[in-house]
Amino acid sequence: MSGNFEVMNLDMKPGSTLKIKGKISSDADGFALNLGQGSSKLDLHFNPRFHESVIVCNSLDGSWGEEQRDGHMCFSPGSEVKLTVTFENDGFKVKLPDGHELTFPNRMGHSHLSYLSMHGGFKVTSFKIN
Repeated sequence: MSGNFEVMNLDMKPGSTLKIKGKISSDADGFALNLGQGSSKLDLHFNPRFHESVIVCNSLDGSWGEEQRDGHMCFSPGSEVKLTVTFENDGFKVKLPDGHELTFPNRMGHSHLSYLSMHGGFKVTSFKIN
């Protein structure tokens, strides 16, 4: 398990795009990218799970919402990846390293995201928001 990466003072508004690069550790079982208001208020929980060969997206507001599962697994342990997350009023577009795009609704309707974290076997090498 690689270290956790957390940003508490993010300034992400609709129309902005987060680009995040990193390396998945060779012993990783998966990782999670979280965007929201804080660790217990997540607008987007993006969680590739290698053992299930599925990408799970969800939201957290006191309790977890309904999982959205996608079988398009293009991540593998030990690889370097670039992810792009576009935040729009009605939801999120996550562009995977192979160009495949996932969408997830903005269930809580927030228009500002201040929290970003990466957990699990993912070492962040760079990130930027435009």
